[in-house]
Amino acid sequence: MEWFWLIIASLGAGLGTGLAGLSAATVMVPILIVLCPSFAGETGAYQATAIALASDILGSAVTACTYAKHRNIDLKRGWVMLACILGMCTVGSYAAFIVGNAVLGGFTLFLTFFIGIRFLAKPDTSRKDRAVKGEKLDWRGVIISLFFGLTIGFGTGFVGTGGGMMMLVVFTAFLGMELKTAVGTSTFIMTFTALIASVSHILIHPAIVLEKRDAMLVCILVATASSLASAKFANKVKNRTVGLVTGAVLTVLGAAMLILNYWNFLSEFALFVDTLRCLGILAAYILQCLIVLLPVRFFTKVPPFVFRKLLHVVAFSCVTVMILTAGSWQSASLASVVVAAALYPVLRLLEHEPWFADLFVQKKPGEVRKSLLMLFLMFSAVTAVSWGVFGKPFVAAAAILMWGTGDAAAALIGIPFGKHKVRLKPADGKKSWEGSAAMLAVAFVSGFCVLRFRSGMPVSYSLFAALTASLFGTATELFSPSEWDTVTVPTVTAAVLLLLGLVG
Repeated sequence: MEWFWLIIASLGAGLGTGLAGLSAATVMVPILIVLCPSFAGETGAYQATAIALASDILGSAVTACTYAKHRNIDLKRGWVMLACILGMCTVGSYAAFIVGNAVLGGFTLFLTFFIGIRFLAKPDTSRKDRAVKGEKLDWRGVIISLFFGLTIGFGTGFVGTGGGMMMLVVFTAFLGMELKTAVGTSTFIMTFTALIASVSHILIHPAIVLEKRDAMLVCILVATASSLASAKFANKVKNRTVGLVTGAVLTVLGAAMLILNYWNFLSEFALFVDTLRCLGILAAYILQCLIVLLPVRFFTKVPPFVFRKLLHVVAFSCVTVMILTAGSWQSASLASVVVAAALYPVLRLLEHEPWFADLFVQKKPGEVRKSLLMLFLMFSAVTAVSWGVFGKPFVAAAAILMWGTGDAAAALIGIPFGKHKVRLKPADGKKSWEGSAAMLAVAFVSGFCVLRFRSGMPVSYSLFAALTASLFGTATELFSPSEWDTVTVPTVTAAVLLLLGLVG
């Protein structure tokens, strides 16, 4: 298992380096110390820092070369920082060995998270007063470079983290570089700082090479490959795309590193741990489904409405699995709210990208983000009422799954085969009897399976409850406006199941 975390840490470090010039130690050190038992000793943090710095050498070098090929390095505005950082790096490394295991760079982790949020909020870093590439530093720039260069250099050697992130802030916010140039220049400098700091760590504590040789080799290879791939991606796309991806990577990495760094404190709160577990279940489930669905979308001729409904099934089924495996209704409900709060701003940013509407088969601007917001808030409400108030988690799971699978069946059958439209006045005239019949049948089967195996009801009563709820759900879908059926159908289905459960 330790090798798995070594690879994960190295992949994350490479992504951070290639996209944002992030020091590998910012990502690797907390993961190695918290999740790898062999780094739990007295010199564990020092050894983890040395391995991260060694991984930074080639990772930063290939990143800097990639950015240099695209002329995204500006040493005329970065030479003072380079000289100061190189001079103070060894001093910081020696001080770290004397102090010991205490420092993990908590400030850097907070900085990583908030800079990620900043890039998500404003992905295009272009400024009106942006410095011209190759322009010499003025006296103000020299003073800024001296101050930050000396502090960053000592911090890089002492903590092993934060050098790349702090340089990114200084280059973009104080010296007027655009994002790609700032990343290229900072990774060029990091190549040398990582080399000096790594050699210093190894000379001061030679046992690192003897005890952790295999781990160091794996981390170097994986981090270098990940850095190269992410750097090539960053230099081929627009600044806005780089900003969005950088923001997403830094936000996720920063949040993950903060949780790892303060896990001993956070783990005392059962609700936090179980909510995090629920989010992990959702993420793992969705990721596996996307690995299958994305090739289907781009390499096959599957109709857009089919892919759209497949995404719906993934959304509904993942929440059903989460509810059935959650430790409490509070954690399941809170996890749904967190997903809604996180997805809405991200989708609002991404929907301006040309590929967004094609990927998610969006019917009109803003449809996907609004639908997902309503969807996950509905999940939270149904879970809170069914489980929190009435103590029946299987009702929430059944209602959500019945709607998700039933809605998909209605579209998959109704669109290509629906010849007989529903002409009743409350209906919109677009839905067919064939689609409604498909929804009724599939929702009934889904509901019966959940009720039979999770509620403890007899077979006969499970059949009766599933059929009754399916009939009411299908009727509600038939007469609900299309933009509101995401809320109305699961709510009615859950209400019917609760009523039948109480009566039964």
